[in-house]
Formats: sequence, C-alpha cells, structure tokens
Amino acid sequence: MLSDAQRSELADELARAEHDRVAVPPLVDRYPDIDVVDAYEIQLLNIQRRLRDGAQVVGHKVGLSSKAMQQMMGVDEPDYGHLLAEMEVFEDVPVDTAQYLLPRVEVEVGFVLGKDLPGEDCTEADVLAATVAYAPAIELIDSRITDWKIGLADTISDNASSAGFVLGKQRIAPADIDITAIDAVLTRNGEVVAEGRSDAVLGDPVIAVAWLARKVATFGVRLKAGDIVLPGSCTRAIDARPGDDFHAEFTGLGSVRLRFS
Repeated sequence: MLSDAQRSELADELARAEHDRVAVPPLVDRYPDIDVVDAYEIQLLNIQRRLRDGAQVVGHKVGLSSKAMQQMMGVDEPDYGHLLAEMEVFEDVPVDTAQYLLPRVEVEVGFVLGKDLPGEDCTEADVLAATVAYAPAIELIDSRITDWKIGLADTISDNASSAGFVLGKQRIAPADIDITAIDAVLTRNGEVVAEGRSDAVLGDPVIAVAWLARKVATFGVRLKAGDIVLPGSCTRAIDARPGDDFHAEFTGLGSVRLRFS
C-alpha cells in the first residue's frame, strides 16, 4: 500500500492531467505496490476536492462489468466511479471534443433510483424495489493515463475512467420491461459501430447495481433516491472524434443521442 503522501501526490497528478488535458504515465508502472484500496482512496481525494469546489454527486457508474473486461484486467469483480452534476451532457448540445484526451462512448441502461438503497446487505430485490425507472444512456469515458494503457489501479484512481453521461428522454418502469433482454444498437454518423444486449452486464444489470450498493457502503457511501446509476456497457467502447454524431437505440427503452464538435 502507498503512503498518504503518495496517494495525495497521485491524486494531484490526475487532477492536473484532467484540467490541463495532458495524460500521465500509468500509475501501476511507477508504483508496482499500488492496490485497489490505494486507488479508491486516490479517487475519493479528487472527488472530495471537487465537492469542496461546489460539485455535487448525482450518482455512480460501474465499470468492468463484463466477464471479458474482468478477464482482461485480471480481476473478479467490477469497479466504480462517481457521477457529478457537472459531468452531465445533453442531447441537444454538442460536446467539445477538445475538453477530453481520448474520449470514447459506451451504451448503457441507466437506473434512476426513487428510494435509498441499503448498504452492505443490498440485494437485487432491493434494487428493483428502489428503481423508479430505466433510461437510455450513453457514458462518455476518457482516460487521464497515456494512450489508455491502464491497469486496474489506474482506472479506479482515475474515477473509473468516467468523464460524462447523457440520458435520453424515455423512462420505463422496471415492471414494464425485461432488464436482461434489451438489445442496443449504436450508430456513429449513421453507420452501425456496435451492438449488444443488456445481459452483457454480469448477466443482469441489476446485479451490478446491487454490487455497487454493497461496495460503496464499505467506503461510507450510500446510493440515494434521485441518484443515477450506470451499471456497465452493453457494447464495446467506441472512439469519439470531432464531428461524430452518436445515436443509441434500445428495444423497448427508446434512444439517446450524443454529438461531438
């Protein structure tokens, strides 16, 4: 494990990288002893910094929620990051690509919570009872690590590589759709670039949200009414370039758009 001073130094480094849009070398290469606890504490240092500056947490995202990604990273569970109000982008406002380093998009079924979730004993049934609606979503991801050459501790420290999110207008109650059988198609400038299904997320995205509620509880955090949860991507991540117009269509759930300038 790293010292508090080392954690603080790496948090400062990642904050500067995001602000200046200049990537830094992988943390895991320079600090071979860095572990998951170090990484979450580094993430939290930067979230606390942003909260002191007036930011507001509006939810969380789950990463590494497919078995393929977990195998690639050599882990047996997902990771998570924070969603802040300032990270929300909108369908009708193009995103400035220059604000990011190497932005990518992922297609997700978003959860909107209507009740607080339990902590360490949260179950899938609790998640379904607390979810007021599902929503079509695109997560904008980015890495402050050079060329996306990330290990597990790199992405966790870097807020799970999260950078933004957009929700479509449609809202569907959990009772009205099978969360495990939502097909998703992503087009870029009218061309299909990715296809997937919601059960790519641990077989059931609800499992990912219950895992998240239990995991964040170990750091003194609770998922609350009104929070947005992105449980993981239905498709592979796709690079975003200036001028790209992304459109994600979900069977039974509507669509969401994200444009880049």
